[in-house]
Amino acid sequence: MKHLTTFRLIDIVAKQNSIRRAAEEAAITPSALLRRIQSFEKELGAPIFERLSDGVRLNAAGELVIDHIRRQLSDTEKLHTKLSDLSGIRLGHVTIACNPALTFDFLPREISKYLDQYPDVTFDVQVLDHNSAEKAVVDYSADMAFVFDLNNIPEFQILIAVEQQLSALMAADHPLAQKDNLRLLECMDFPWALPSKIFGGRALLDSALARLSRQPEIMLQSNSFEFLKNYVRLNNAISFQSPIAMGAEHMNEGLVLKPLDPLDLQSNLIFFGQRAGRTLPVASARFADQITKSLATLYPTAN
Repeated sequence: MKHLTTFRLIDIVAKQNSIRRAAEEAAITPSALLRRIQSFEKELGAPIFERLSDGVRLNAAGELVIDHIRRQLSDTEKLHTKLSDLSGIRLGHVTIACNPALTFDFLPREISKYLDQYPDVTFDVQVLDHNSAEKAVVDYSADMAFVFDLNNIPEFQILIAVEQQLSALMAADHPLAQKDNLRLLECMDFPWALPSKIFGGRALLDSALARLSRQPEIMLQSNSFEFLKNYVRLNNAISFQSPIAMGAEHMNEGLVLKPLDPLDLQSNLIFFGQRAGRTLPVASARFADQITKSLATLYPTAN
């Protein structure tokens, strides 16, 4: 399988858009990497990269080639895990793309549960916005992804979708902490600390606010959910989060999560999926099955 080394190098160049940066990542010299690519292009009978003043990029032929290469690398990983199963080793590597909200409680618990059964499997968790997460699945950078806002990309196959009602996150001693059901207008009596606009929950919230005459005082925004959680814990500000992001363990940290009235904010869906038509490596397929079953148990109305 000597060609796989060349495939992996081409994949790195395609991601880095630079011979020099790709060579650094692969721990070889730029000249050696360039010779590899030129040899491949000669054998293929067509160039696959455009040479630019600041690097390289795939041309039209290269886009076709890189899709083939990533399929081959994925199939090879699948073969390796099947061979490991035959030998009883049960090795494998699982790559997941997800929104930061999933990193607090749900995903760490699921990975821990999986590793109790298959301790030799390794994981790579890529924390991305929903657009990048979908792209990672389509270009084989991730085996599976959690997406809060689907772009209707045909290559993304939904394995399960669960409904979530965006909720107000606040300190346990906040003046609104004892209310069972909150209206957005009530929340506007306090400063807001919001997730950045790149996240699906923020888009849902902005859409709801556009229908109201009164607007909140947005004190700050951040792409770090951990920062927002700790910020509201220390003062009377309000943030917003999906229930799946905040397990019981975090609710013991002086925080409460209060549902918003559906009249103000419709529920949203979290989609869990993989690339359509792709047969995942054994370890990844097992984990995807575990996630699907766990979500179906937690949310019986999941699709």
